[in-house]
Amino acid sequence: MNLPSKYLENAVEAFASLPGIGRRTALRLTLHLLKKDKQKTIEFAEAFTELVANVKRCKKCHNLSDLDICAICSSPKRDESLICVVEDIRDILAIESTQQYRGLYHVLGGLISPMDGVGPADLTIASLEERLQQQKVSEVILALSATMEGDTTNFYLYRKLAPINVNISTIARGIGIGDELEYTDEITLGKSILNRQPFENTLSK
Repeated sequence: MNLPSKYLENAVEAFASLPGIGRRTALRLTLHLLKKDKQKTIEFAEAFTELVANVKRCKKCHNLSDLDICAICSSPKRDESLICVVEDIRDILAIESTQQYRGLYHVLGGLISPMDGVGPADLTIASLEERLQQQKVSEVILALSATMEGDTTNFYLYRKLAPINVNISTIARGIGIGDELEYTDEITLGKSILNRQPFENTLSK
């Protein structure tokens, strides 16, 4: 697809670099922006510039935040004795939508996946251990996707955190094998959290 402008080409390439967007869709989105009021398009672009410049990682849980400590970690209404371990912010949004969990979170930033070159050192496991040593935590809930990578990460975390005096549980398998947390409906996810079980119970199955 030969485009008549290098600027148009650059914009299409930028959109096409996003997951799930091919060049035809990228071209359609770019042309749509060109049809809009110029100021609206400028504001659209500035929103992403401000996003990159101002969004931070919470220093405690690694959630996305405008401040050094996110709203969840700083809320006095949250139960600090519970830490729910998730892959990324999309899982936090999914769990929060159930309104069934009032503890804190810890965002790993991914899952262990040797095929993709992702190992334990690439995740925020070290800072999770540090939190458990410094903070009074009674339970760590492993809320990772029911995939091979999720199960591998669950088992690694269980072995890694075993020496620490803390209960380790996992969400109930109301979530189908191979399902990712963010796509699970709120009722099923909420029940999976409420009906969580000790992780060691899953090892004998």
